[in-house]
Amino acid sequence: MSGPDEFLFLAHRIPYPPDKGDKIRSFRLLRHLARRYRVHLAAFVDDPDDFAHQALLEALCASVTLVPLIPSAARLRSAGSLMRGEPLTFGYYRDARLAKAVMDLRARPLAGELAFSSSVAPYLEPAAPDRLRIADLCDADSEKWLEYAKGAGFPMNLVYGREHRRLAAAETAIINSFDTTFAISEAEAAIFEQRPGLKRRVAVLGNGVDTDYFAPASYPRPPDAADIVFTGAMDYKPNIDAAIWFATEVLPQVRARLADASFAIVGARPAPQVAALGGRDGVMVTGRVADVRPYLAHARLAVAPLQIARGVQNKVLEAMASGRPVVASADANVGVGARPDEEIVIAGSAAAFAAATIALLEAPERAEAIGAAARARAARDFSWDSKLAALDAVLDSAAVPKLGSGPKVAGRR
Repeated sequence: MSGPDEFLFLAHRIPYPPDKGDKIRSFRLLRHLARRYRVHLAAFVDDPDDFAHQALLEALCASVTLVPLIPSAARLRSAGSLMRGEPLTFGYYRDARLAKAVMDLRARPLAGELAFSSSVAPYLEPAAPDRLRIADLCDADSEKWLEYAKGAGFPMNLVYGREHRRLAAAETAIINSFDTTFAISEAEAAIFEQRPGLKRRVAVLGNGVDTDYFAPASYPRPPDAADIVFTGAMDYKPNIDAAIWFATEVLPQVRARLADASFAIVGARPAPQVAALGGRDGVMVTGRVADVRPYLAHARLAVAPLQIARGVQNKVLEAMASGRPVVASADANVGVGARPDEEIVIAGSAAAFAAATIALLEAPERAEAIGAAARARAARDFSWDSKLAALDAVLDSAAVPKLGSGPKVAGRR
């Protein structure tokens, strides 16, 4: 076989374990590439416990370089971005150790390189000749900062507003520079493509869900399971805000009608204000759990009350695949596109969320029907093989060499 057969995969966070949105997606991309190429992984580690997974990744990849990300040092680097006129995010993820490792890897005769998130795309500049470059921006991250700015007071509204403007410009430059840029949904791609100065189209590679893994099954009931469940990384601001809002504004209305109704917040690294909710009437905060499926299995419904929601919400897909009815904000359903009142229930205000939650708790047959329809939709439209066909199409059209024939992917375009 002629030509290079190695690929560089660069990520802002170690792609394992796949227990939060970006890590689920990055691991699926990494594993798919590793079926076709000898992949060199370089990534930051922001949770020291995740170094335990290095051996698993080394079994998958040709080489693995993991660099610890120390938040205090990263914040200092981020401050330097003010002087450079760049997004603060770029400074946060600028690290001499990773830069040296990436430089050494890029000196190899690679077939291609992939930057997972805008935060690490600068490491792949300048472009190398005769080498495919892919950027997976996932969401229009700059829009998240705009939403933060709208909800923040002085002076953070100015900081967030600056980050929105700088990051939006950087995202446009990345799209123009890389051969292919992926967004997680048509809606996110449309945001990128509306920006001035864009010279290339944005491709869509949606998120999938493992419907076999999340298939409804019997599990022992965890002691902190509840009627209503909210899942996600609980150090992420949109999840923090959503959990607090539901626990303080919605749940009391539910319990005024159904006194024993309980609410479990299931996810790693709960922020102090989330942890403080544990012990309130009907609220349980689990922290990291080994397996989220028992909590979904024993919940009567899942909620996704996100006020800021970008891209495709894995928490919604996982609940749907588990056959749980979901009550969600309209924004949380944009990337999923489940049919309201058939595959999902959409609510806005606290009163509407409470009414929808009460209605499902009081009508188990309707809840079961919505959960079954949600499960069928997830199985039909959200398999990972069908989503990763978009990556195969890019690799095939660029005539990037393969190690072998690789697995056949259904639905390849």
